[in-house]
Amino acid sequence: MEYNFTSPLVLYCSVILLPVLILVFLKPNKRPLTKLPPSPPGWPVFGHMFHLGTLPYVTMAKMKDKYGPVTWLKLGSVNTMVVQSADAAAELYKNHDLSFSDRPIVETLTSHEFHKSTMIFSSHGPYWLRRKCVDDLLSWIGKEAETAMVKKRGIKIVDFVALANINVIANILFSKDLVEPNSRVGRELFESMTCFFSWGGEPNVSDYFTWLKPFDLQGLKRNMDRDMGKALEIVSGYVKERLEENQQGGKKQKKDLLDILLDFEGNGTDEREKLSEHAISVFLLEMFMAGAEATTSTIEWALAELLSKPRTLTEAKHEILKIVGRNKRFEESDIDKLPFLQAIVKETLRMHPGGGFVPKKASKDTSFMGYDIPKSTNVMINIWAIGRDPEYWSDPSSFKPERFLDSIIDYKGQYFDYIPFGSGSRICPGIPLAQRLVHLILGSLIHEFDWELEDSFLLDMSEKMGLTLRKLEPLKAIPKKQAFKISGMQAGASTQEVPVMCYNSNSTVFCPGFRAESPGGIH
Repeated sequence: MEYNFTSPLVLYCSVILLPVLILVFLKPNKRPLTKLPPSPPGWPVFGHMFHLGTLPYVTMAKMKDKYGPVTWLKLGSVNTMVVQSADAAAELYKNHDLSFSDRPIVETLTSHEFHKSTMIFSSHGPYWLRRKCVDDLLSWIGKEAETAMVKKRGIKIVDFVALANINVIANILFSKDLVEPNSRVGRELFESMTCFFSWGGEPNVSDYFTWLKPFDLQGLKRNMDRDMGKALEIVSGYVKERLEENQQGGKKQKKDLLDILLDFEGNGTDEREKLSEHAISVFLLEMFMAGAEATTSTIEWALAELLSKPRTLTEAKHEILKIVGRNKRFEESDIDKLPFLQAIVKETLRMHPGGGFVPKKASKDTSFMGYDIPKSTNVMINIWAIGRDPEYWSDPSSFKPERFLDSIIDYKGQYFDYIPFGSGSRICPGIPLAQRLVHLILGSLIHEFDWELEDSFLLDMSEKMGLTLRKLEPLKAIPKKQAFKISGMQAGASTQEVPVMCYNSNSTVFCPGFRAESPGGIH
């Protein structure tokens, strides 16, 4: 489901409520005058709800030239501050981190008390578990390769990668594989997770006029209750299974995360004495959602960018074959020896971060960059705009991994022109797992298979936004299980370019493929 502030349903609900909302709007406002950030003209009552379109992070990025790096929006009744430059992000994270440490909760995420769980990643798990799941992934794709080659039909990359990621998380949590490509459980969990991100990212009138929450006018809460309930039922089954094993004296010598949660004993004051079965199930589901979705999307975007730039893909293959060889498996220990692969992942995250925004919320009245920001203001750090800001990046709309080859920039939140995982005290806790897993899966797919597009003349690079940024059209590609020929590849050789469909400010247009250039600086 596409993220769309101008969807007919939202507009319809808002028009129906217009008379009541006007009365609310006309009520005298006794709030003292404050100095707020610059703001574009908005509608009475609705504010800027209908300004943002299907890709709000793109629309907001365009506001920066006119209104500056900090922009004020009114989304219904909700105050919103948008941070859109590296300097403004640095000011927020360095000097106001605690003041903006809260997170806004959309109404759909209150289903089954999901919002009350705590995201805490412990150890990111032993390497052999990740290696086993990647081997399964390569085996699944290998079985599809023959059919795909004969019929010239691509496989949907995201389906296979998502299942491998789910199994990595499942091994950390339960010490077992959870899904296979044709399993009912795997299909149901994957579909439920997909719906979760759709309902959670759909604009909900209840979030902008909070007194409407009990009515659930768009039915999004009901949809989330249903689909989250399905996912929780699957996860709860494994929790119940472990409880039964423990009651029968079957405790394992080596504990996984589920054992740790079941054995948890709090202090009874600021912590619960024991975690309930439901609380554990919600926490584990959150681990699946956070761990599998972001890494799957990053790998899909990376392959899409590489398939649109065959020379870059060739360079990546050449580097991997030089280090790993043809007859050995790609191992996690190889990653640190592959700077170009690391640069590909960094460039993918620059152009396609897991989410367009890092959401925050003001926990108190705060003075920020000369502006008075009221308590409970929603804050949206536009990491998509920061990653494509021409003030910091040359040719920011082009996929150029070589810009990172001689760069010390990483994604740990210390370089504020590059914060795909956020920064500060609420930086994404899953970076260690995501970092290793994305490199391991992407490197293995490049090493094991040659890839070609199902349609070599068109690759749709359009985006859609929910809770994460995904390709509008899932990537389909044909895996070829055969030797990769790198002979004859010389510097300055002509390159094949694949036309790709890109988003620009006015419409969807065809953009030429990227022609590799020699590295010329960091940005």
